[in-house]
Amino acid sequence: MAYKVLIPQDITDAGKNCLKENGCEVIIGSGSDAETIAREVVDCDAILARTAQYPKEVLAAARKLKVISRHGVGVDNIDINYCDENGIAVSYAPLSNANSVAEHTMYLIMCCARNAMIIDSEFRAGNFEIRNKIKGMDLEGKVLGLIGVGRIGQMVAKKASLGFGMKVIGYDPYLKPENVPEGVTLVDSNEEVFKQADFVSLHTPATPETKRSVGMTQFKMMKKSAFLINASRGEVVNEEDLIAALEQGEIKGAGLDVFEQEPPAKDNKLLAMKNVIPTPHNAALTQEAMDRMGLHAAMGIVDVMNGKTPEWQINHPKNPRRSRK
Repeated sequence: MAYKVLIPQDITDAGKNCLKENGCEVIIGSGSDAETIAREVVDCDAILARTAQYPKEVLAAARKLKVISRHGVGVDNIDINYCDENGIAVSYAPLSNANSVAEHTMYLIMCCARNAMIIDSEFRAGNFEIRNKIKGMDLEGKVLGLIGVGRIGQMVAKKASLGFGMKVIGYDPYLKPENVPEGVTLVDSNEEVFKQADFVSLHTPATPETKRSVGMTQFKMMKKSAFLINASRGEVVNEEDLIAALEQGEIKGAGLDVFEQEPPAKDNKLLAMKNVIPTPHNAALTQEAMDRMGLHAAMGIVDVMNGKTPEWQINHPKNPRRSRK
């Protein structure tokens, strides 16, 4: 009997082909709301999950579910505790989008450095002389400060230091000194990063400890010529404080791929500011990253189907549900 895999939100062919080539029956869901997923997952062995929510109520409907594999990195939309208690493996794709997000981070930094929003709008409006009125800045020799020096932070550091000649400092309490990548100087506190950096780039998950942890206190530490870059999680930043800091000139600008509320409200002031580079949480949405996310998520499902532990399994249920094979 074929291993049934529900994909509530469609993915690119790379992941689906992997599943089909390994004998799985792929079911593309008709909706990503909790009620629809709960109805369609009843007879499925696996879920390849994207951004929909998977609380206990949804997972409890999946009586045959053995694995839920995340299309991407974050798993905060999955009830991990329920999966642990009920023998459901949880896998994800941590290597799939790191480079894409790192490249997008550099894009935001470059746009901020060259005043991209105002230059673009003024030039399109016929103001060629804007070239002489507003000057950008070189990145060479500038200080990039990283809050979080994990996989993505390290890739950003490499691109910034080797590609643009930036000085990179970082704070990460979980990074061991012997694992500090070349080109990064670790500092003892995030305060040092905020005080020293010309660009502060956030690379931290949204946890109870980090939510709204970057606010006016931190903005007042920054140079008035500095920029905040966030391609991690919108919840990490207190948006009201950020808006106030930008309006009051506490910092020069920001490059934001993520927001506290997504999609952000149409009247969100950040979207109208010329010193803010906004993008719609698409740092990881390159074609290559989408293919890798689907493929790596599918590989986790295939591993469980074959009685193996997925390479990127993040939980360890005591009594895992067994594959049909």
